[in-house]
Amino acid sequence: MSRRQLEITPDLVLRAYAAGVFPMAESRGSDRMYWLDPALRGVLPIDDGFHLPRRLRRTALSDRFSVTADRDFVGVIRGCAEPAPGRTDTWINGEIEGLFVELHRRGFAHSVESWSEGRLVGGLYGVALGGAFFGESMFSRVSDASKVALVHLVARLRICGFVLCDTQFITAHLAQFGTVEIPKAEYKARLAEALEVPARWVAELPAERVAEEIRALRGAATE
Repeated sequence: MSRRQLEITPDLVLRAYAAGVFPMAESRGSDRMYWLDPALRGVLPIDDGFHLPRRLRRTALSDRFSVTADRDFVGVIRGCAEPAPGRTDTWINGEIEGLFVELHRRGFAHSVESWSEGRLVGGLYGVALGGAFFGESMFSRVSDASKVALVHLVARLRICGFVLCDTQFITAHLAQFGTVEIPKAEYKARLAEALEVPARWVAELPAERVAEEIRALRGAATE
């Protein structure tokens, strides 16, 4: 982890991700940003190693939430930056928010949104490079909203040909889906391979195609 030495630009952020490094701020109100290159990296399986509880699969396939992609990126990143139960502050400051909004405008940063009665109630966002997706943050205003967004993200990544989903760190929330920690050297080797994969994020996918992919995860399902 190091103090900032030069101006942080969207292009620099993309080069950092390609090298296995990512930025974080000290807090929402801080003007300090750091580059992180952790010794252990969280990776979410997007193959049969993904653990999908049966109850959550039913919810993801129901009409409880309307799930979209790239519909409200700004709303998602601001939702991720807002205080939540058990979390009074976040690492997303104004500069990071601006950088990722610009990356979204350029087609590199993407969001998945969960809606209920026309209201944004959860979602997640990240960066796509080659066949790698770098998950940044998620939020939920009602039960299961972010979990359903994550299930839809995995389905989309599978459909679009992605081979690596980086979660940066592992949490109890992510561990329940099969997220594991791998050493830095292994992560960077997998990242180098993933960057050569010609995956392409597609925001507008047929709903039935996404549902079909979610149903295909049933072999890894648990209660």
